[in-house]
Amino acid sequence: NIRNGNSFAVLNSELRFPLFQMFEKRPIKSSFLKNFQIIGFGDIGTAWTGFNPYSLDNSLFTQIIERGPIRVTLEKQTDPIVGGYGFGLRTTIFGYFIRADWAWGVEDRKVQNRVFYISLNLDF
Repeated sequence: NIRNGNSFAVLNSELRFPLFQMFEKRPIKSSFLKNFQIIGFGDIGTAWTGFNPYSLDNSLFTQIIERGPIRVTLEKQTDPIVGGYGFGLRTTIFGYFIRADWAWGVEDRKVQNRVFYISLNLDF
């Protein structure tokens, strides 16, 4: 939710390597090992208001600061396109998918600090 607007564009990709299935020649009985995957991923996108992401109507380029009776409107230069990339591990435990990801965001063409995510969900 780093960018907001009534229009958006996004491109994401994920590459999964089923580690144990790639190297084991016989059927794997363990659900944990059978579903274990190493994942690489990347995302890029933007959201905007106005005609296009670089339009001056885009609320991203305006910041209003109010302190008492003083109101300052700043026009700032921000790249509307953001992205992220990283890697992760995925498998199943007790019938649930569990995923751990290490990801880096990219904003204004600067790589942000690494963030760790863990998620637990059902296959549907």
